[in-house]
Amino acid sequence: MTLIVRTGERGIATLTLDSPANRNALSAELVGALREALAACAADDTVRAVLLTHTGTTFCAGADLTAPPDPEAFVGLMREIVALPKPVVARVDGHVRAGGLGLLAACDIAVAGGASSFALTESRLGLAPAVISLTLLPRLDHTAAHRYYLTGERFDAAEAARISLITESAESAEGVDKALVPILDGLRRASPQGLAASKELVTATVLRSFDQYAEDLIARSAALFASDEAREGMTAFLERRDPEWVR
Repeated sequence: MTLIVRTGERGIATLTLDSPANRNALSAELVGALREALAACAADDTVRAVLLTHTGTTFCAGADLTAPPDPEAFVGLMREIVALPKPVVARVDGHVRAGGLGLLAACDIAVAGGASSFALTESRLGLAPAVISLTLLPRLDHTAAHRYYLTGERFDAAEAARISLITESAESAEGVDKALVPILDGLRRASPQGLAASKELVTATVLRSFDQYAEDLIARSAALFASDEAREGMTAFLERRDPEWVR
């Protein structure tokens, strides 16, 4: 089964998350396929930039609780997006949850439409946005991070732009595509060397955070996943009921 569909037009390689049956959840298979596709784009001299998008009504639902990826593999995926010497642009017109926000925040530029919604749901499952903090915290407005990390509330594309999770919001899918035209044109006009050197400047601090904190955050995430509260939270989620701690 193909989970990542690659197409190309005028130097832009489009990678489409194509697992709508599980809302493009981050399974071990999907993470592996996306890492392979990104490596192929990095090695392809005809690719100037990567456009990451999705099929269905969900960009990414977070970790696939039935077939989760190895935490190191997911951290590796986020780091590879950040370190890719070619810009990665996210095109979103659907829901983004939990680990999907870490994937989104790893991208250099993101535009989302009116069908989009966002939520960091980890605290409601007995977990925390541990490893995705590597890409989220350098990007998010600090006050907003406090609110949405703790409450798990949903917010829309306009709010995502206000708190700097995404670059720009639009009212519709057509508006997203219109907003992307000057962005992609600008990337096509830039030289490969110029893009790589410029991206290296803006991602240097984030990459240092990966090197310094990733190992500890992976361990923290694993400990939370193994806890009794997390087991109850994930079971309740799969059974579509409130966990026992809800009052």
